[in-house]
Amino acid sequence: MPLRIGFDLDGVLADFASAFQAVEARLFGTEGTSAPDDDDERPSADAAGGSTPARDRSRRDAIWRQIVATENFWTTLQPLDPAAVRRIHDLMLRHGWEVVFITQRPATRGDTVQRQTQRWLVAQGFDLPSVLVIAGSRGAAAGALKLDYLVDDSATNCLDVLSDSRARPILIVGAPDSPTARRARSLDIAVAGSVREALDSLAQASSASEKPGLAQRLAAAVGWQ
Repeated sequence: MPLRIGFDLDGVLADFASAFQAVEARLFGTEGTSAPDDDDERPSADAAGGSTPARDRSRRDAIWRQIVATENFWTTLQPLDPAAVRRIHDLMLRHGWEVVFITQRPATRGDTVQRQTQRWLVAQGFDLPSVLVIAGSRGAAAGALKLDYLVDDSATNCLDVLSDSRARPILIVGAPDSPTARRARSLDIAVAGSVREALDSLAQASSASEKPGLAQRLAAAVGWQ
């Protein structure tokens, strides 16, 4: 059976963090620019709640208001890896993958989030992309779609997928030996240093699926067993 694979957008394929910081710099200057929260696809009023100091929360809310007011904002992001989306497309055709892109991006001026995201993916080299915009559980979405794998940069989302679906989460972590990566491995979450590394493993898993013994050895080697 072909693999059914979900890909998160921001932090995996699209460089939302740089765009967020650019908006912050325009509003407040370059000093003290910050990275988006782990739940970076939603405004801070939803993602951070009362745990964020009022001043920081106000600053983030101002950034999000600017983002929401920008027409077709989600089409303006740069790719984290210029070759990644096209490679997903090529691997999809080669191995018969069923691919869906999943995001919790909020609406902005202009086209719908789904249409903006589709336009961005087409521009990056993926024709006819299937985009699912959700507001709830990433794990519930993975379960409903019967995914085999979900590639995400949020440890929270990966835990959600692990607990609420049969999909195998793959966490993108820039520092493979970081406490986040070690904790993820201890919870049976696969870790990749980049989307390129994740795609290498997924391509090997597809190739090995036709060779049962090799498939088991590969799964053990990358921590998926």
